Amino acid sequence: MPNEHIVKSYDAELARLTEEIARMGDLSCAQLRAAAKALDARDIDAARAVMAADAEIDTLEHEVSHDVIRLLALRQPMARDLREVMAALRISADIERIGDYAKNVAKRTLALKDAPQIAATRALASLAQLAQELVAETLVAYRERNAERAMKVRARDAELDAEYTQLFRSLLTYMMEDARNISACTHLLFAAKNIERIGDHATNIAEYVWFIENGEREMPEREKRDTTIDAR
Repeated sequence: MPNEHIVKSYDAELARLTEEIARMGDLSCAQLRAAAKALDARDIDAARAVMAADAEIDTLEHEVSHDVIRLLALRQPMARDLREVMAALRISADIERIGDYAKNVAKRTLALKDAPQIAATRALASLAQLAQELVAETLVAYRERNAERAMKVRARDAELDAEYTQLFRSLLTYMMEDARNISACTHLLFAAKNIERIGDHATNIAEYVWFIENGEREMPEREKRDTTIDAR
């Protein structure tokens, strides 16, 4: 734990907060992986398991919120300590949203269970894999309080935008070629958008790591490659 305090119990409380967030993050990555797999295999039972497991992430977020309030009340942190505590609160909220998006992807499996297979579903699995990598990498940056590593993750969100745009265009093509694909492709479009939003939350987490270490939110403009608005 950087910047050790004279009151060792405070360091222990901050370390506990970090571990709670790490546990949330690991669970959200597992949820995303399982949701994408369920969608690819049209596995209804696996999708329902993902949906049910989202409650655990919600519970962990409540625990983090409780611990943050307790730390603020008892320790009245300032400067970097205050940034650590406030960032923990915001990062847990981002992870909770990642869990929600994974749950939404799993829900699409139920809607697609009787729909014909579309090759683009495999591209969705690739998109989910990249999003999962970004979330996992940004959580490592958080554990290490490594702002430079966090900024590299932030920059990689452009890769996710580019893959999302490519998938978006492919799904539009499938719909235009055969009207029978419209329903299934629409569900896949929603799932893809959910995954693209997960990348945005990974970016938010990376920016909070930067904030903890540097005490400022200003940073270089981020490249964006989501050009789906031009495809309409």
